[in-house]
Amino acid sequence: MNRSFRLPAIVLAGVLFAQAASAQKTTGANKKLVERGKYLVTIALCNDCHSPKKFGPNGPEVDESKLLSGAPSHTPLPESPAGVLGPDKWGVVASNDLTTWFGPWGISFAKNLTPDVETGIGSWTEDMFIRAIRTGKDMGEGRQILPPMPWQLIGKATDADLKAMFAYLKSLPSIKNAVHEPIPPSMGTVHEPIPPATGATK
Repeated sequence: MNRSFRLPAIVLAGVLFAQAASAQKTTGANKKLVERGKYLVTIALCNDCHSPKKFGPNGPEVDESKLLSGAPSHTPLPESPAGVLGPDKWGVVASNDLTTWFGPWGISFAKNLTPDVETGIGSWTEDMFIRAIRTGKDMGEGRQILPPMPWQLIGKATDADLKAMFAYLKSLPSIKNAVHEPIPPSMGTVHEPIPPATGATK
């Protein structure tokens, strides 16, 4: 190699090595963050409502192929025994897969938490996620997040924990599933048809 090119080549090699080492360090740190987030999402029981279920000998079990993708678009409505629920009779009735819930607030459908841009949280920022959990507002500034979502409890988590949970959710495979809009009590009983899905949440 010509001496005039030797020094730039050495410098370039050093820069590339430093960049690779930095990327590897970042990837390692992000992997730990995602693993921490997975742990937190698991113990916070997010799968109980946000993951569709398969039915086996032990009853409903999380469908790993649809992890945290929310209430399926064609979820049948749960039926409410007449006179059991009302403004002065607090309680809930759920669909078989526990992704759709009926109570005095109306009917709520568990949100698609996968990073699908159109139907999940793909367009959400970390700040939006934290504000949503802290304030109980959709996207941190929208409508009220409905029961049974325990945002009041999860909102007590540290910023670091919420960032880890968000990193894990963003690492999931994107699943396109347009979750139905909530149905307020004023629209009638749970026996009426579900309005068309538009991609909203619980």
